Amino acid sequence: MKTFVATPTTIERKWLVIDASGKTLGRLATEVAKLLRGKHKPTYTPFIDTGDFVIVINASEMVLTGKKLDDKKYRYHTGYAGGLKEIDYRTLMSKNPEKALELAVKGMLPKNSLGRQMFKKLKVYAGSKHNNAAQKPEVYTFEN
Repeated sequence: MKTFVATPTTIERKWLVIDASGKTLGRLATEVAKLLRGKHKPTYTPFIDTGDFVIVINASEMVLTGKKLDDKKYRYHTGYAGGLKEIDYRTLMSKNPEKALELAVKGMLPKNSLGRQMFKKLKVYAGSKHNNAAQKPEVYTFEN
């Protein structure tokens, strides 16, 4: 018996909607990363993008446990000398809640061109409205 390897013709992609209201940031991010990679499918192949498209709505209503909202920091560098910037998650969640989830998911995907390809299939919206109704997305639920 031969090992199954997915090909572009055998991959079936779905559009899934996840409601992030009341969900923990990390648990939500792991579930989204699993869906983007395609690990929930029996046709999963590690070196091929077999994942689904994921739409996350109500990203502004995600929660962080404990004191992470104040203690957790996001650091980035501008590229200039002395350009290390730091922002806490309370500020990040109030200004741009989509960015907080995107950063969490991006860190869980492969750090190569395959990971960048998978990340493009993620659509995050702060509110309950999204622009992908034409794709007829299915509602995806999971235990928190």
